[in-house]
Amino acid sequence: MGHTKRWTHLYPEHIPKSVEVEHANLPEGWKARVARDPDNTALVYFDRVFSAAEVDRKSDALAAALAQRGIGKGDCVGLKLQNIPQFPLALLALWKLGASALLINPMYRQREFRRLVDDSGAKGVIVEDTLFEETRSFCEGSDVEWLLTTSSLDYQTRNDPRVFASTERLDAASDGDVCALIEQFDGSAPPPVQLNHNDVAVMVYTSGTTGPAKGAPNTHGNLLHIAATNSAWLSMTPEDVTFAAAPLFHITGVGAVNTTALLHGGALVFANRPKPDVLADAFREHGAHHMLSSITVYNALLQSDEVKREHFASAKALLSGGAPTPPATVEAFAEKFGIVIGGAYGMTETTSAIIASPPGHRAPVHSASGTLSVGVPLPNVDAAVIGLDGSELPPGEEGELAVAGPQVISGYWNNPEATEKTIVDGMLRTGDSAIMDEDGWIYLVDRLKDQINASGFKVWPREVEDVLYEHPAVYEAAVIGKPDEYRGETVVAFVSLHPNTPAEPSELRDFCSERLAAFKRPTEITIVDELPKTETGKIQRRALR
Repeated sequence: MGHTKRWTHLYPEHIPKSVEVEHANLPEGWKARVARDPDNTALVYFDRVFSAAEVDRKSDALAAALAQRGIGKGDCVGLKLQNIPQFPLALLALWKLGASALLINPMYRQREFRRLVDDSGAKGVIVEDTLFEETRSFCEGSDVEWLLTTSSLDYQTRNDPRVFASTERLDAASDGDVCALIEQFDGSAPPPVQLNHNDVAVMVYTSGTTGPAKGAPNTHGNLLHIAATNSAWLSMTPEDVTFAAAPLFHITGVGAVNTTALLHGGALVFANRPKPDVLADAFREHGAHHMLSSITVYNALLQSDEVKREHFASAKALLSGGAPTPPATVEAFAEKFGIVIGGAYGMTETTSAIIASPPGHRAPVHSASGTLSVGVPLPNVDAAVIGLDGSELPPGEEGELAVAGPQVISGYWNNPEATEKTIVDGMLRTGDSAIMDEDGWIYLVDRLKDQINASGFKVWPREVEDVLYEHPAVYEAAVIGKPDEYRGETVVAFVSLHPNTPAEPSELRDFCSERLAAFKRPTEITIVDELPKTETGKIQRRALR
């Protein structure tokens, strides 16, 4: 951009202005961590502790099993799992083969699931056993060759009833069970493979700023840089314990949390899909130091009577990302738990967090808009606020946030048109309206596009509208985000109906529930006579807000 990075004066002395990445690929970085201290704890799941050496051996075995199924360099395998140890084991196994992991939200329904699987060319899917039957039906007619199941009950014996509704194990898929395959192939290793920074490590789909989901091929280089900059920011050591609250099927979980801890930290603690009291108990039990999650999780902790200040006594840094953080929540959390939640900002296209509050600094609030700053750019990241003509705006002026750095993808999967629109002159146009002050603090003041941010998940209104339009009674539909103290935003729909074809809001909600993931379903549907439109007949979402 031809400017100085004016924010680096806010970095504490121990944080470098730029960070070097030592390794050519992720398996090399992982092997270096294992070699440094093979007995160091790598994963924890309730009462089960895995050393780095054990994780290495188990992921080798799984890689050998997948290689026998024909998975090799350049192939893609879907992971449809919650936060359980099998997730990082599968990631490491795929990376050791030179394959990539397609991250699939377990809540996705048929249409959403197939869009990802078909576009990415996934050869197989590893799925939690409770979701096997529906996933098998979703795969009918696709190019998916096999499904492996795994149970969230595996690798622990506590069977906490707050987490596991049932302790009854389901039958494994006929293609195989992950833990059984790891045992069967124990002692085996995958064939060696040559990988560099440009090879794809994970495929994550984003609504980005326009249209249907686009594939973001996050490479080995992208993830190595995210891990290096995030660990430097947090001054992470091999003794540090990271709590995995952010889902690993989301870029934040797989990048800033999972990969950072695997390569640079100590233990990565899982508690499946954590409820507030379970999360707090696990955080205290394992003496966790770091957690990055959505504001929804912090709201849930605030609202729980079970969670006390002592639960977070070991915390060094709690960060919130994925949706704007209300200043009132930060104040309330600090008052109840004695910890200030730090802000963080990233996108699927930036391989997770690239902007955050510098350690030791409390994020300021923008006086005019009341917006809490998301932080300043991390090492190796460049950022600017640009005008409509693409030129950089002076401090204090509102424009579009643009970012660059080795954490940013080089383009979308098989989508040159979207790439050309989004990555201009080497800078990623984020689609977020922002202000940067004299010191380099960044404030997101509005979303330039219409995307909804519900509990840290991105919802594209048109996708919900398209489902509503499938209902025979719906004439027109418009979907917007409504501010929500708990979720950040909630999905709200307005519809008009065809003459003489009545429908109740509850009927339309049920219709959406059968076709959309829970976070995309409208919480309110209002039936109106007519939707507001421009002179050219375009529905005005802004008027509905």
